[in-house]
Amino acid sequence: MPEFIVTPADPPLQLISIDSAMDAPETRSSPGGGPAASPASETPSLEVAFSPERCSSPPQTLRSRRCPPFSCGLPFSVEPVLFLSMFSLALQAPLCTQYVWDRISADLGYNGTRGGGCSNHTGPPDPLQKEVETLTAHWSLYINLGGFAVGLFSVTLLGPWSDRVGRRPVLIFPSLGMALQAGVYLLVMYLRMPVAWFLLGHLLSGLTGDFSAVLAGCFAYVADTSDRRSRTFRVAVLEACLGVAGMLASIVGGQWRRAQGYINPFWLVLATNLATALYAYFFVPESVVPDKEARLFSAEHYKAVYRLYRCPGEQGRRSKLWLYAVSLFVVVTVHFGAKDLYVLYELSSPLCWGSALIGYGSAAEHLTYLSSLASLRALQVCLEDTWVAIIGLASNIAGLVVISLANTMALMFTGYGVRFLAMATTPVLRSKLSKLVDVSEQGALFASVACVESLCSLVSTGFFNSLYPATLHIMKGLPFLVGAWLLLIPAAIIGAVRCREVDRDYHLFSGGS
Repeated sequence: MPEFIVTPADPPLQLISIDSAMDAPETRSSPGGGPAASPASETPSLEVAFSPERCSSPPQTLRSRRCPPFSCGLPFSVEPVLFLSMFSLALQAPLCTQYVWDRISADLGYNGTRGGGCSNHTGPPDPLQKEVETLTAHWSLYINLGGFAVGLFSVTLLGPWSDRVGRRPVLIFPSLGMALQAGVYLLVMYLRMPVAWFLLGHLLSGLTGDFSAVLAGCFAYVADTSDRRSRTFRVAVLEACLGVAGMLASIVGGQWRRAQGYINPFWLVLATNLATALYAYFFVPESVVPDKEARLFSAEHYKAVYRLYRCPGEQGRRSKLWLYAVSLFVVVTVHFGAKDLYVLYELSSPLCWGSALIGYGSAAEHLTYLSSLASLRALQVCLEDTWVAIIGLASNIAGLVVISLANTMALMFTGYGVRFLAMATTPVLRSKLSKLVDVSEQGALFASVACVESLCSLVSTGFFNSLYPATLHIMKGLPFLVGAWLLLIPAAIIGAVRCREVDRDYHLFSGGS
């Protein structure tokens, strides 16, 4: 995280980023929305983020807003926020699916998860098991659709708002909403209420932005505080935090649920979300000068995202934004869709995994974040980011094909292992998107990325959770094969954009010589 020098003064407070000053200046947007070049001898790229004209507060007030109670002079950043949020989400999500499975199984009188009704046989599938699978998939669809449909609009509102009021509110409010969701889930479990009440908890979390808003705020914060050279790796570090937290939560959740049931792990989910909000409030320094006159409920926030993709820029910026956004949409949609089905796929025959094995499987899936981070760092020495992304897509495709054919524990874990580079694609795409826009547009950009990811969750939940029960009689792993085919689309887009850039550079060089 770059240091910020606060120049003492009676004149208005000036904040200068050391790292940004060392970098080549980036283009910035003119008041009308089009990009305007900045002279190399000036540092206008710092003006938008830290201009005193954007905040009418006196210097002392601004200093207090930028420095939380326990962070002054210490290098706190947003990595713990993302780690804790992901830990709570990864602990909650598979346990929620298993709880719905158990409740539906109890209502229908199916004892496959408790008494040998699920066995590794090759005979015809149990019709009662099939009904439990279908109902569980449908309830997961309803719960996720409700929460993500609300979050689609709230994240798009909160993201541009953070450009005006700062990133910290967008880290605090969603954490409190996720804590409220955990509280509703605990009530459902204590009172044995119908699983339909889970939908209410997800709706309340969606109103405050849900986990997607935390993602958007963290990535925008890193874009505020990093230079172009280190941005891809900083983004990859954030995604590695997702993997480490998810791996730890998966191991803890499976063992804990088997030993003590569902309620105690959900108390930890509640406490973790509250701790996330407290950390963001007390320790994370602000990266944007707050504007006291900014309003939350304003159509300007949506217009800022719209203008980002409407206005043309240099060297086909608009077309690249659209193409990379489409690529990110497909990659994240397949990721979310496959992830939603892993637990259902492992619970039923022929695998018939229990809570412990499901936890290990989820941990292996999250381990790809760490292996992808290490591989990305190593591959960047000899390859451009574009080819690292394509290699990551190839790893993802191969892993999904293996998982679609898995009928033994060894083959399932082999599929997880083949995907060791699968998460190298998304940090490259986020970094490429961030580098295409001006420093003053980072908030609007990551608001749109958050919108894309919310839409990914919406589409993946509807598509894959509907495809899975509909294709059980054809091939159980067919949704994973469909996901592998879909990943060919971003591979083609990323490769085509890079080839076009090489061709343009070649013609410019040939014309110059």
